[in-house]
Amino acid sequence: MGSNRFRLGVTLRVAALIVTAVLVTWMLEHTPWYVSIAVCAAVLLGQVLELIHYTMRSNREVARFLDAISFDDATQTFSGLSGDSAFRELGAAMGIVQDRLRRGRKEREEQARYLHSLVSHVPVALIAIGQDGDVQLLNLAARRLFESPLTEAVLFQRHGLSFAAGIDALLPGNTAIVRMERASGSLQLKAAATDLTIGGVRRRIISLQNIESEMSAQELAAWQSVIRVMAHEVMNSLTPVSSLSATARDLVQGVLKHLPADDVNAAALKDAVEALEILARRSEGLLNFVQSHRRITGRMVTKLDMLPVQRLFARLHRLLAGDLAGRHIQFTTSVQPETLEVSADADLLDQALINLVRNAIDALQDSANGSIVLSARRDVDGRVAISVADNGPGIAPEQREKVFVPFFTTKKRGSGVGLTLVKQIAAVHGSKVEISQTSGGGATLRMRF
Repeated sequence: MGSNRFRLGVTLRVAALIVTAVLVTWMLEHTPWYVSIAVCAAVLLGQVLELIHYTMRSNREVARFLDAISFDDATQTFSGLSGDSAFRELGAAMGIVQDRLRRGRKEREEQARYLHSLVSHVPVALIAIGQDGDVQLLNLAARRLFESPLTEAVLFQRHGLSFAAGIDALLPGNTAIVRMERASGSLQLKAAATDLTIGGVRRRIISLQNIESEMSAQELAAWQSVIRVMAHEVMNSLTPVSSLSATARDLVQGVLKHLPADDVNAAALKDAVEALEILARRSEGLLNFVQSHRRITGRMVTKLDMLPVQRLFARLHRLLAGDLAGRHIQFTTSVQPETLEVSADADLLDQALINLVRNAIDALQDSANGSIVLSARRDVDGRVAISVADNGPGIAPEQREKVFVPFFTTKKRGSGVGLTLVKQIAAVHGSKVEISQTSGGGATLRMRF
């Protein structure tokens, strides 16, 4: 229908052009009407131009339409064609295509915003690195993890040479466990990598997942399993030894009572009684030792409440005031803000902090001006960090990981259970215990909830 109108329009314009041309020719041959001839010639020229414009109009609109598509420009309209019946169908078709382009573009933009929001808020840190080593993407979790701007892959070295080397050596499709050093403490991270090529440009996507809590929980579970088996076997062996040694001691003492004082066997029997006494006492001591250490193998159940930290510290100070005063140790607390609260089990958190403060007290036994600072604040990740800092001799870097191992202790009379129990309490809260050096000397132990 539209093509018929177009042909009719062209035919009428050509016919009018022919009539005008014939009229001009006739006037040139038979009349001296030069003004009329000029007017008719101008009309003829206008008709030629209008015919060219009319026949080229659809070409221009089609060219503009294709140009808009090539540049993904959905703002162009072709409503002007709708006014001419010859091009109405063409204009309507172009309008339909443009509407579909606009809807498609809107859907792509909404999808892009959705994916951007999804990547930004996924709890796993995601990093995109270009071929030249520039960091092209850091989602919200990654920005929190690195604590400072990261623009180049070479800046990974700020978080430890081993961390940078581990990330650099990571092959696509593989995973690795890397340790990341941060101002707020080190972290165990699970790193994975994949390569993408878009538009001929290769990018590497690296994911970093904090598995510190999982690693601590698995480590504690392994130690608990070992200790449980050891305690069972030791108690099975020590119980009869303790019982038999006590029985043998009583029997020998009974024989010794009925011997004359000058009997030649009396001295040997006395030595046997003493030896059996020592054996019985040590066996009983070992049984008590094993019994006391079995508490770290039990399963802890937490009852979480919102605890005001200020009140928690005041209760702890009253509880340990006698020990602190007896050692002449200065004890100070700091809570920022004063209304700070922590979600934890009150009894377990009390036990953990008591162990940490007692450790600090023991570390200051040879210090003349001992000082302990118990503080709490929110760190850069928004977590509540509770710290116990002392000005004692500190903990050597090579021993900082060992102090959490069951039965390891640097004290002369230590049992090696206190910090293991603290780590276990932290683990059931989804927390961790970090050790650092106190400014000016000493050790700082921090629990981050």
